[in-house]
Amino acid sequence: MHIAVAGNIGSGKTTLTKLLAKHFKWETDFDNADDNPYLTDFYEDMQQWSFNLQIYFLNVRFNKQLEIHQSSRNVIQDRTIYEDAYIFAPNLHSMGLMSTRDFENYFTLFSMINSLIEAPDLLIYLRASVPTLVGQIQKRGREYENSIRIDYLKRLNERYEAWISSYHMGKLLIIDVDKNNFSEKPEDLSEVISKVQAELNGIF
Repeated sequence: MHIAVAGNIGSGKTTLTKLLAKHFKWETDFDNADDNPYLTDFYEDMQQWSFNLQIYFLNVRFNKQLEIHQSSRNVIQDRTIYEDAYIFAPNLHSMGLMSTRDFENYFTLFSMINSLIEAPDLLIYLRASVPTLVGQIQKRGREYENSIRIDYLKRLNERYEAWISSYHMGKLLIIDVDKNNFSEKPEDLSEVISKVQAELNGIF
């Protein structure tokens, strides 16, 4: 079984992935930003490094997706391959930070890869307002995220909402992070767990 957690930067994907994995005894697959050789350069000069960054993510996520579906494990994944293709790459293109040539090259490659992979059994989307995202980004204090602009987060949020509104590849659960503080309140986490359990009952 493949569960995936999607959401903007700072929405709490990694935290929820850990909490749900612990409760359900699932294996985890993390989006480890610290291992990314392009991320620091990208935040310093997005236009120069956007294509390199997206190709790196596409390669890593494609291999992870194959590993998950070729195994018999129950895995919960921190961020999906679809977010790069439908949110981050087109956002960079629309902001003039990725050329049309590079974007078309990237999306052609993604489309081919997408035809070879299976969607998650359940997608959990963490919906959060920009102030909530900013607060959580500041709280975790990653140096390379210090230069993320408010308008960048806002654009990403708009694309996330557009993508989720048309998502049809599998079961979808939306968690409102503005109203549910699962990282600090046990009662809020219990509410999330109950909702996930209800969705899983429809999968088996």
